[in-house]
Amino acid sequence: MLVPTRVPPHKEAVDDPGPEVRLALCEAAVGRDERFGVSRIELDRPGPSYTVDTLRSIHATSPGDELTFIVGGDMAASLPQWREPEALLDLAMLGVAERAEIRRDEILRALGGLRGAAERVRFFSMPRLDVSSTDIRDRVRAGRPIRYLVPDDVARLIGARGLYRTEVHIP
Repeated sequence: MLVPTRVPPHKEAVDDPGPEVRLALCEAAVGRDERFGVSRIELDRPGPSYTVDTLRSIHATSPGDELTFIVGGDMAASLPQWREPEALLDLAMLGVAERAEIRRDEILRALGGLRGAAERVRFFSMPRLDVSSTDIRDRVRAGRPIRYLVPDDVARLIGARGLYRTEVHIP
C-alpha cells in the first residue's frame, strides 16, 4: 500500500507539487497491478503526517493485519528522531533496504537504543538501485531521462503535467 503524505513532518517540501498530485503519481505507479494499492489515509487527516498515527489508524480498521513499513536505510537510521518510534515498532515490522550512504551496521547502531528494534527490524535483499526521489526530480529539472527509474505511467504523468521543471517553494 502506497500512502502519500499530506504534510511531511521531517523535511521541507522544496519542489512538492502537492498532495493530490503525489496521490496521482502513486496511482500511476500502481496502475492495474492488483498486488498494490494506494491509500489517502494521510491526505484526509489534517496536520502533519506521522507514520505512527497512520499505523494506529490502519490497526483500528484492520486489527488482524500484519504490517511491514518499508523504508530506505537513511530513513531507518533516523527512526529514533521520529514521533514515538517504539510505538511504531510495536505496530509494524520495519523492512529496511540498505542504501549506499548508510550500511546495515550503522543502521543497527542507530536503532540500538529502541525497545523492540532487534526483533522488529528486518533487512531485505533487492537489486541495488541507488536512486532517490531527489535524484529523479533533479534529472527531470535538468532535462535528463528517467525511463527505467520510475514506471512508464509515472514518467508520462510527470511530463504531461510539467512537474519538477523548476523549484517550487511551499511555505
